[in-house]
Amino acid sequence: MSAHTYDVTVTWTGNLGEGTTGYRSYSRENEVTASGPPLLAGTADPTFHGQRDRWNPEQLLLAALAQCHLLSYLHMAVKAGVVVTAYSDSAAGFLRLNRNGSGEFTSAVLHPVVTIADPAHRDTALRIHREASAACFIARSVNFPVLHEPVILTRS
Repeated sequence: MSAHTYDVTVTWTGNLGEGTTGYRSYSRENEVTASGPPLLAGTADPTFHGQRDRWNPEQLLLAALAQCHLLSYLHMAVKAGVVVTAYSDSAAGFLRLNRNGSGEFTSAVLHPVVTIADPAHRDTALRIHREASAACFIARSVNFPVLHEPVILTRS
C-alpha cells in the first residue's frame, strides 16, 4: 500500500588507540543517532501516533542490525588480522504497509564506512563483511534481506 524509509547512523567510538590489534585492545562502545530523536528514548513511528523526538521500533531494528554487523565485523577483523581504526554506518530500512493495516520490512541496506590501518588488507576488509553478516545474530533472525554496500578507507 505505501512505503517508508528509516535511517540511523551507528558510529563505533571504541578505538582505544590501537584499533583492533587484539580482543582487549578496543572497547565495544558505539553511538546510535538519527535525525531528531535523543538517544534511545522509545515511541511509535509518528505515522502511528508516536512522538518525533523519541526513537521508534523501526529505527531501533535498524540500529540493532547495524550494531550487530559492526560488532561481528570487529570480531572478524581481529580474526583476519585487519586493524580497524574507525567505523560508521548509515543504514536504511524499507517498510511496506499492507491494505489490512499490517506491514513488514522488505529490506535493509547497511552502508558501513570502515577505515583500516594497512591498505594491503583492503580485499580482506571487504570480504569479512560477508562473514560478519553470516555471523550476525540479528541479521540471521529477520525474514527480509539485509544488504551491504561497504566502503573501505585507509588512514593516511
